[in-house]
Amino acid sequence: MRIFTLILGLLCSLGYSSGYNYLMVLNSAGRSHFNVGHALAKGLVKAGHDITVVSVYPLKKPIPGYTDVNVPNIFNVMGGDIAALWSSIQKPVTQKLIDHYQMGFRITRGLFEDPNFQDFLKSNQSFDAIICETFYNDAHYGLAEHFNAPLIGLSTGGGVTFITDMVGSPAPASFVPHIMLPFNDHMSLYERLLNVAFLGYERLLLDYYYLPNQEKLYKEFFPGNKRCFYEMRRNASLVLINQHVSLSFPRPYTPNMIEVGGMHIDGKLSPLPEKIERFINESEHGAIYFSMGSNLKSKDLPPAKVQEILRALGGLKQRVLWKFELDNLPNKPENVYISDWFPQTDILAHPKVLAFVTHGGMLSTTESIYHGKPVVGLPIFSDQFFNMAHAVQTGYGIMLDFKTLNAADFQKAIERITSELSYTKVVQGMSLRYRDQQQTPLENAVYWVEHVTRHQGAAYLQSAAQRLNWWQYHNVDVLLIIFGVAFLLVIALPFTIFKLLKNKLSIGERTKSTKVKRN
Repeated sequence: MRIFTLILGLLCSLGYSSGYNYLMVLNSAGRSHFNVGHALAKGLVKAGHDITVVSVYPLKKPIPGYTDVNVPNIFNVMGGDIAALWSSIQKPVTQKLIDHYQMGFRITRGLFEDPNFQDFLKSNQSFDAIICETFYNDAHYGLAEHFNAPLIGLSTGGGVTFITDMVGSPAPASFVPHIMLPFNDHMSLYERLLNVAFLGYERLLLDYYYLPNQEKLYKEFFPGNKRCFYEMRRNASLVLINQHVSLSFPRPYTPNMIEVGGMHIDGKLSPLPEKIERFINESEHGAIYFSMGSNLKSKDLPPAKVQEILRALGGLKQRVLWKFELDNLPNKPENVYISDWFPQTDILAHPKVLAFVTHGGMLSTTESIYHGKPVVGLPIFSDQFFNMAHAVQTGYGIMLDFKTLNAADFQKAIERITSELSYTKVVQGMSLRYRDQQQTPLENAVYWVEHVTRHQGAAYLQSAAQRLNWWQYHNVDVLLIIFGVAFLLVIALPFTIFKLLKNKLSIGERTKSTKVKRN
């Protein structure tokens, strides 16, 4: 009996010692960003680990092993950026990129200056790995050296340049469009030209504007760190991206850049509230779900645009559930149900819901594919144009220009998406492919986080590309040498030979002339 007790105690201690202690920093005030990180945090806790989560959304109900560090200052510095999202659609994409970087500077400093975060930095805690959201906040990556732990990046979107830089992941401009452009992986010559031009523009901004300013923040708030800023940001052990090949375009990745798109979807459904359930079930011709996400508030739409939308929705035979953040909406048709909140995934799972009108955010498009619902997209900013370009190319969605949106076009798009069965057939096939994974996205994410922790950062996964400058990575120096030699061989050498021959002929002529004069 005593031996059994000893063995049991030993097994328990081994199980306890296998648990790791993680720090997760979610620097964005966007609720959708938090939902992705929160899903991973809960998955790690369920796997037996402890996690400290820095965010603006502390838990209402405590979870054992899950510790909050509330940083409300992020709301103060990011509130204006969220409020300006509707107006951002009027700006050119070149200005949007600069706006993103400037927002990043505010968010990065805002987290550092939050009193709760300052107190946390002074604590003598130790962590086995640092999981840091990658959202225009490169200076935050210095937390890895501060706590002497491997760095794991968590991208709530796709692999944009400043994120792929962290692991040297390839992104050939010939078929990988920038995430802010409305292109797919089958670009025309003109689109490839624009893609290359925009990527070049981004590279210049990164190297001469964004990164130098992030470096200043890094030096200011991590004066004791020994590692150079540029070396630090290219030393990530792992980057998890909220993407999956079945949701987007196939593209290459390094071994330590892992797709885990949809890990916030747990597959569990809850009964709909009675009023919503009845509204959908009593719809003779089915229902449409309409939401512009957690950051874009429909109540902030221009009144004229709201009336155009209402005219379109009122002309439909289907019922519509519209996420609208006011109790009273003048001229609201009888077939429209408004609320400031809806259980989105449970609604999309309902068999009588035929389509999803969306802004095209990554979480929303993932959920639409998971539940097999075609989409009408109204992209406003960031990766939404990229996501909707994929929906159009694949055949499960229709994209409209929000700037010129009118009632007739909006109604026509919804009627088309609900009447042409090809859209639903395509997205249901995508749903089957997405669900056909060896592990769930969350299980995959937890595995890789544990893997790099077990192997002290898993340096063997790191590509040599992480140590190269962009001109070395793209062999710009080699190409300059090749073209330089080619120039010498093709232009300079023949010119030199011609010049020598000409000089020789001139000398010969002068010699001959001299001889004639002497005679």
